[in-house]
Amino acid sequence: MMQRYSLRLRLVGFAILIVVGAMVATWAGLTLLFERNIERLEGQRLDTHLERIIGGLRIQPDESVVLSRELSDPRFGAVFGGLYFQVATLEGEVILKSRSLWDTEIGLPDDVHAPGDIIAYERSGPNNTTLLIHESRINFVGRGKSLPLIVTVGIDKAELIALRAGFSRDLVLALAALAVVLLLGFAFQISVGLRPLDRLRKGISDVRSGQTKRLPTNAPSEVRPLIEEVNTLLDLQDENMVRARDRAADMAHGLKTPLTALGTDIARLRKIGADDIADDIEEISARMRRHLDRELALARDRHGRDNASTAGRSAIDSIIRALEKTPQGERLNYHNNVQEWVNLAVDQGDFLEIAGNLLENAVKFASSSISVDCEVRDGWASINISDDGQGVAATKISHIAKRGVRLDTSEAGSGLGLAIVKDLVEVYRGLLVLNNRPEGGLSVILTLPVASTSPPTTPE
Repeated sequence: MMQRYSLRLRLVGFAILIVVGAMVATWAGLTLLFERNIERLEGQRLDTHLERIIGGLRIQPDESVVLSRELSDPRFGAVFGGLYFQVATLEGEVILKSRSLWDTEIGLPDDVHAPGDIIAYERSGPNNTTLLIHESRINFVGRGKSLPLIVTVGIDKAELIALRAGFSRDLVLALAALAVVLLLGFAFQISVGLRPLDRLRKGISDVRSGQTKRLPTNAPSEVRPLIEEVNTLLDLQDENMVRARDRAADMAHGLKTPLTALGTDIARLRKIGADDIADDIEEISARMRRHLDRELALARDRHGRDNASTAGRSAIDSIIRALEKTPQGERLNYHNNVQEWVNLAVDQGDFLEIAGNLLENAVKFASSSISVDCEVRDGWASINISDDGQGVAATKISHIAKRGVRLDTSEAGSGLGLAIVKDLVEVYRGLLVLNNRPEGGLSVILTLPVASTSPPTTPE
């Protein structure tokens, strides 16, 4: 199916049809021209033989007609040699003929032509051959007598056919070589002609990956209108994204005040002893806040953030400092092994959202320590956040990143933390992989693009 709709294959197919059609037409045309020119050349030779025969006729004293000189072409003297002549009266009596005719004669046409004219026609010859014949009617005068005669010269067309066949074979080989050269030229032309489309594809890939904002316009005039339309569409998309982020921000501001008011009401309910109602409202409020945070995170898009850069180590340090102040986090040891020079090509707010959720989950399940390691390769950073807890059951590890799935049911929550992380990671075309550690605990490997791919060089 892919090949069926390949523009390159279509162009190559059309090129093959054009070249093959042109070669066949050229072969037929040149073969026909060669045949006509051979017949014209042989016709001129027959006329020359005819003139020499007429010029050499003599009348003997016994009134017989003879040829006073030998003809130079040896085929006249060889039996069925392929070149023939005869001299006949108007009544059809053959009075002189070449030895090559042996015991046969050349039949005369039924029509009568004027003396001195030379006519050409085809006639059956010896041994079922076909002869190309030139014939002239003359009034031969000799010894005071005028004798009307018909002089005929013919050549076996098999010789012409053999010449044509040899020329045709040679022409096929030459045209085949020419066809190969033309097809190679067409292939090169198609390859060069489609390069702007390849650059267009690469440009779209760069826009999709966030390396550039717009397609380059330095393209041929035939492709430039398409590029301009795509860039216009990208501009419109950016405008829509800005409006979407503005609407999300407006929604956030609109909901923050009611959620804050709910917090006050929850505190008042606890003061009057309505803890059950307060817990229910607090859980609903927390769920609403998590949904709001998720939608705000998804509203952020990497288009328009070509220069986004976040220092990975310092961002994780800031998250760890906040976690160390929490009741669960203050009991743990943290090991931030991310290199100083690693700058992620990720918006700082997005990375804090991603790493914050992952570290918060690690704090909940870790026994004594949490480690953050980093490895950079081929423009991507693999950040491994691991804890020394009990890990996750094998039956659940493939589902915990789904919306609403929670492992810690002892606290209120909506189960959206890992779902938000996964959505944000996919925005940057990254990966999120969860594995149980052989020594115990959970390992979350986060793969994100980096803005710098190698450590800075140290001066000697």
